[in-house]
Amino acid sequence: MSSLWWRRRDLLIATGLCILLPGSLKAAQVSIAQPSFPRRLKLKNVHTGETFDGPYRDETGPIASAVADLATFLRDFHVNKIGPLDVGTLDFLADVMGAIGESSASVLSAYRTPETNARLRATMFGVAEKSQHLYGRAIDVSFDRGLLDAETAARRMARGGVGWYPRSHFVHLDTGPTRSWEMDGTGLDRMLSAGGYGGRARPELSVADRLARHRALARSEFLHRRR
Repeated sequence: MSSLWWRRRDLLIATGLCILLPGSLKAAQVSIAQPSFPRRLKLKNVHTGETFDGPYRDETGPIASAVADLATFLRDFHVNKIGPLDVGTLDFLADVMGAIGESSASVLSAYRTPETNARLRATMFGVAEKSQHLYGRAIDVSFDRGLLDAETAARRMARGGVGWYPRSHFVHLDTGPTRSWEMDGTGLDRMLSAGGYGGRARPELSVADRLARHRALARSEFLHRRR
C-alpha cells in the first residue's frame, strides 16, 4: 500500500475520522469499499444549500480532504453535528448515478444523531430505530429525472438497502443488509424486505386502517417538507 495512502489516512485521523480497511468491519467512522478507482460526485444539500462537486476517490483510495469535506457536507444539519461516513455508501450512490446517466443528485438526509433519529421516529412513519443513517451508511437522494430508474438500478446491484418513496420523490440507499422496501400513498403498509412476509400473503387492511395510514403519510410528507 502506497505511502500516499497512509499520509491520507493520517489526515483523516487528524480530522476525527478513521479508515476501516476491507475485511475488518468493526465500529469505525469511515470504511473503504472496493475497488479503488477515480470517482467523483456532484451533490447539493436541499436543506443547507451547500454543494460538493469534485473527486472523492482516486487510484490510491479515498481522498482525505474530500472525505473530510463530505463528512461536513453530509452532517446532521438539524443539530449541526458531523458523524461517521461510509465511503462505500458514496460508491453505491456514484454507481447508481452512473447506471442512469445522472451527473448530479440532491441530498435530503445522510448522517443522523441518535437524538435526531428518535425525534423523527416520533413524528414520521417508517423511521427505523437502528437506522443506517446513525452509522453514516445511508443517504436519501433525489434526481431531476430518472428516479424510478435509479431505484431499479440500485435494487439490481444488491449492495445494501434500497428504499423507494415515490410520493416524496426520493430514494434511500444504504450499505447495510441487502433488502428493499416501498412507501407510497397506495402501499404505505408495505415494507418490502428480503423475504417479504415469509411467503405469506400480505394481510388486507380495513378501510379505517387504510385511512389512518393515509393520514400518517400526509403528516410524514408535511413534516419532511418542513425539515
